[in-house]
Amino acid sequence: MKYVVKLGGATIEDKALLHACGKAISELVRDGNQVAVVHGGGKQLTATLAQMGKKSEFVSGLRVTDAETRDAALMVLAGRVNKSLVAALRTHGQSAMGLAGGDGNVFRARKKKTVPDLGFVGEIAATDPLWLEAIWKMDAVPVISSIALGFDGEYYNINADEMAAACAICTKADALVFLTDVPGVKGADGEVMRWLSLKQIPELERQAVVFGGMLPKLNACRDALTHGVKRVRILPAEAVHLLPDLCTTKVNDGTEVMVA
Repeated sequence: MKYVVKLGGATIEDKALLHACGKAISELVRDGNQVAVVHGGGKQLTATLAQMGKKSEFVSGLRVTDAETRDAALMVLAGRVNKSLVAALRTHGQSAMGLAGGDGNVFRARKKKTVPDLGFVGEIAATDPLWLEAIWKMDAVPVISSIALGFDGEYYNINADEMAAACAICTKADALVFLTDVPGVKGADGEVMRWLSLKQIPELERQAVVFGGMLPKLNACRDALTHGVKRVRILPAEAVHLLPDLCTTKVNDGTEVMVA
C-alpha cells in the first residue's frame, strides 16, 4: 500500500515523539508499504522568526509570508527540520531522502490569491511523482518539506496539510494520515468525532466549531478524498504506534474523515 504521512512541527519538536514516528514509519516500510512523509515546521519557524525580531501573523490558519519570512521558511523547513526527520528514520535503519517541493519539479506552485494578500504563500499548481517513485524503488522514504518552487522562479511557503493532500493525490496513495498535536476533530459538544463526513464540515465551519489551523487541514482532507485517496485519518501523534495497523485493524484514536 501507499501511505502519505504528514507530520506537524509540534510533533517534530518532541524528541520522544519524533523517535516514535521514525520507528512506526520504518515498520510500515519493512511491512512492504511505500511511504512518503510531508512535514511542516511552523513552531520551529515561529521561533526562528522571533529570534530575528519578526512577529508571526496568521490569517485563517495560513502564515503571512513576506520575502524575509519566506527565506527563513526555506532555511528552517528544507534545512534543519527536514534533515532531523531524515536522521530519525535513519536511526531505525530506514533510508530516506530529503526534498523541498522544488527538487525534481515534484511540486510546482503558484501564488495563492487571498484577501488580504499573504505574500509568498502558494498553492500547488502541478505535480510530478517521478522522483518519489524513484526513491521508493530504492526502498527509501521521500521526506518532503512544505516549500515549492513557482513557475516565476520564486519559492513559496505551502501549507503542509495542502502539500500532503497534493502528494497523496499525485501518487495515488491508499491512505493519507495527519499526525497532529490534537486528539482529533472535536464536535460542538467538545468530544472527538471518531467519524466525520465531508458534508458535515461546512456546518462545523459555519458554527466556528473548527477554526484556525484545522480549517486548511479539513480542506486538505476534502481535496484528497474527492480526488481518489481511499482513506484519510487525523491521528494524534501520541498514537503513532498504531500507524502500521491503521488499515488492517480497528483504530479508535483520532478522526476518520469520509466522503459520506
